[in-house]
Amino acid sequence: MSNLTLWGFDASTYVRTVKMLLAEKGCTDFQQVQINVLAGECKSAEHLARHPFGKVPVLDHDGLRVLEATAITRYLNDMLPGPSLVPTTPRDRARMDMMMGVIDAYGYGALVGGVAAYHLFPDFVGGKNEAMHQAGLDNGRKLLALAMQTRGTSPFMAGDLSLADLYLAPIAFYVSLTPDAGALFDVPGFADWWARVQALRSYRETQPNLG
Repeated sequence: MSNLTLWGFDASTYVRTVKMLLAEKGCTDFQQVQINVLAGECKSAEHLARHPFGKVPVLDHDGLRVLEATAITRYLNDMLPGPSLVPTTPRDRARMDMMMGVIDAYGYGALVGGVAAYHLFPDFVGGKNEAMHQAGLDNGRKLLALAMQTRGTSPFMAGDLSLADLYLAPIAFYVSLTPDAGALFDVPGFADWWARVQALRSYRETQPNLG
């Protein structure tokens, strides 16, 4: 699998999602090329040739280029040996797909753009915006409440560990570094889910070095 190349830097939540998937599959034979989003490297002509919108991650494998974490994780899940991170039942697949879509549409902007960025990297989003921060808190709590309602009595959001958990875990990591973590994480069921996620080897092994 040495012809597998992942473009994107470790601090990206979506890159970490892909690396967690690789770890869960036991795949270590891949090359990662760091593309520092915070330093603007994703807007270089070289990277724009890979991804016209200047995003990460990007995956190259056997002449195939795959953009966006959803497509990349689905592809790697199907292509690599090891336990599947996609549920086998229609009901659980629906739970996974729903939460991945909700996290993409509402969770990332709220929890990373509205909360984590406010405290950890405000300059990257144009400075501290109080209205954006408050909206992030409000919508972030709605997102986490929905995630735990969707999980119900299951150990993870869609039954067993799935791509949905790998989507939310890196985002929750950044929130955990902020003063807002206590208020946001005070959602029924979240503490148990978060403890399970933090115990995963794939979570521990992919924690970014933030200097």
